[in-house]
Amino acid sequence: MNSLNAVADNILKININGLSTITRGTVLSYLPLEIGDDYSEEINSKVISSLKKTQFFKEVKVDFKNGVFNVNLIENPTIKFVDFKNYKEDRVLSNDLIEQIIKNLGLEAGKVFSESKLNNLIKQLNMLYSENAYFQTKISLNKTIDEKNRIGIEVFFEEGEQALIKSISVTGNKAFSEDELIDLFDIGEPDFFLLNYFTEKDQFSRTAFNAGIEKVISKYLQNGYLDATFISKDIRYNKSINKLFISLKIQEGVQYKVGEVTFTGTLLGKDPLKLRKLIDVENHDTFRRNIVLEGIKKITSSYQNDGYAYTKLELKVIPVKDTDLIDLIIHVNPDNRIFIDRISISGNNRTQDNVIRRQLKLLEGSVYSKIELEESIRRVRRLGYFSDLTYEIKRQEKDKTKSDLFIRVVETKTGEVSIGLSHSNSTGAAVTAGISQNNILGTGNTLNAKFSNSDAVEQLSLYFKNPYINSKGHSISYGFTDTTINASDLDASDYSISEQGFSFGYGLPLTDVSEIFSEIKFSDLNLICGTILASSDEIAQCSESNSNDLTISFTYASNTLNDFYFPSNGSKNTFQTIIGTPIADHKYYIIKTSHRSYYPVLEDKTFKVSSRLNFASGYGGDELPFYKRFYEGGASSIRGFDFNSLGPKYAVAGTPKGGEISLISSVALSSNLAFAGLDNPNMRVSGFIDGGFISEKISDFDANEIRASSGISFSWLTPIGPIGMHYAWPIIKKSGDTKESFAFELGTTF
Repeated sequence: MNSLNAVADNILKININGLSTITRGTVLSYLPLEIGDDYSEEINSKVISSLKKTQFFKEVKVDFKNGVFNVNLIENPTIKFVDFKNYKEDRVLSNDLIEQIIKNLGLEAGKVFSESKLNNLIKQLNMLYSENAYFQTKISLNKTIDEKNRIGIEVFFEEGEQALIKSISVTGNKAFSEDELIDLFDIGEPDFFLLNYFTEKDQFSRTAFNAGIEKVISKYLQNGYLDATFISKDIRYNKSINKLFISLKIQEGVQYKVGEVTFTGTLLGKDPLKLRKLIDVENHDTFRRNIVLEGIKKITSSYQNDGYAYTKLELKVIPVKDTDLIDLIIHVNPDNRIFIDRISISGNNRTQDNVIRRQLKLLEGSVYSKIELEESIRRVRRLGYFSDLTYEIKRQEKDKTKSDLFIRVVETKTGEVSIGLSHSNSTGAAVTAGISQNNILGTGNTLNAKFSNSDAVEQLSLYFKNPYINSKGHSISYGFTDTTINASDLDASDYSISEQGFSFGYGLPLTDVSEIFSEIKFSDLNLICGTILASSDEIAQCSESNSNDLTISFTYASNTLNDFYFPSNGSKNTFQTIIGTPIADHKYYIIKTSHRSYYPVLEDKTFKVSSRLNFASGYGGDELPFYKRFYEGGASSIRGFDFNSLGPKYAVAGTPKGGEISLISSVALSSNLAFAGLDNPNMRVSGFIDGGFISEKISDFDANEIRASSGISFSWLTPIGPIGMHYAWPIIKKSGDTKESFAFELGTTF
């Protein structure tokens, strides 16, 4: 009898009934039993629970009879579609967000449907609308199942109106005013109604609210209130008027001061007193978290610059009992010293590897240094050959003392080959042919060869520069030109001048970011004056139609910019002196100085300050040749005024006379276009103010010659090179000035 019962309770066969889309093997893989197992009542509940958890089945029933275990199933339908109806896009939901929600909940077409998934969907949608204060939103469903057991789901929305913020208040604050804390929130009481239309200040969102809370706490932490916390955050909804009333109560706690600062761990012989000086907070000063963290970054960098690339510092803050002091314990773990094993460069399809490598201060086999790595990357960016550059230091798995450096570049156009017709705002229509290349054949050398024939300029020229003729970074250049300029067609004076000449230059680096370059240039000049000039103060110079010019120039240049096209930090300075030697026919000197500085502000904005001062004069009793004067106005000068139109003019014709001194300055604030939905790192828009003057003689300066303009500009680094455009309007002008509001520029940078 006992033997028969044992056989009867043994599972001899498993039947699975009701399958249509799910395979028998899939079901068997979830069953907590196999043929040959002993049957018990407990197995029934285990099987039902296991299969229910899969969410594949709407109904699961089991029974056991005569050694056969029967599993009877009703499958859940598969999803045919999930459509959202009647919602207003980008109010709460967007197409991208809907796709993400459907994917996260497993509600894509073809997936198995379950009521729990649908319930989770409704729960998440209600939460989203509630977090954005759409409390009146109603969500309804329409479900249809076809003959193939596929379900279509339509989700309908009645969104209603968003509850707007009526008031926001903060209590419990003593260290900071209520207005100061409320201003840290991007949301709050409505602005003036016209302004609020754009700012949408009173539109609540949980994300913006939480961000404001974090900013307030961060402000307290930055000022030594380490225990600051909100003890209540009450958001009250008045349904009758559909408004929100926000009341916050903060508990500030003690404002802590710095006690002792000690260092533990492996200091590698570094003097703790010197490390302490890197934290710019004295003992018993108010604890400033951002200053302390900045000091920790400096300490970390000091180890990284010595080769310990993976140095970790741990900060412990220990309150001193019964005082308002906190002791800081900084634990140093420098890990292994790192050597650069391999430097891999990719993306440089035109530029030769050595052109990039010679800019690197880190070499294969050298000790890692963070400061040298960062300077290396800046040097490569300053070349201007690449629209983008990324890099990565990757530690080797087998040898923890070695890391590889991977540099990836995206090349941009660094020149052009041209033949045909062109037009310029300054020179007019021209037949042109030539090559202009700052990275000829990827060698890093500069080659400019040009032929141009326009009303204003006839030019045949060649210029070549090799910036690295040796391993020390010395440079050499040479060139020749045969140029005729008709100045009257450049909106300048009434003359034409032909120049045939050649030049030779040599430069050498002074530091990693500065160089000096000298050049000698000889020119044979042929001057033809028009009737206006021939009867003016220039009559003496006009009578000398043929002359020679021999100049020596010295140029100092420094460059700490972090990028060539769109720098956000650093400066660039030049100082050039050109001397017309007494060996030739003209004795004069020209001094040109320029400065550009860039400062990162407001996270993704850049503030630029630029200025240039030009001065020229004759010496030894000679006058400055009038065709060496400066001219101002136009795209590269004071925008909003016509090309070369500013400064003194000839009384008879009213044409520009040029000047011996000019000063042009500009300030600008640039931004990427993320605010307009264009997240392109190669686009910038700027607001600017230009100003300056040009004077015939330094002694003739008149404040009435000052001009200024303001406007907006757009710069775009395209695959064919940088382009730009601006719209400017004069803000300081004089009667008779010629305006040019819009201009398009090729080769412009911010």
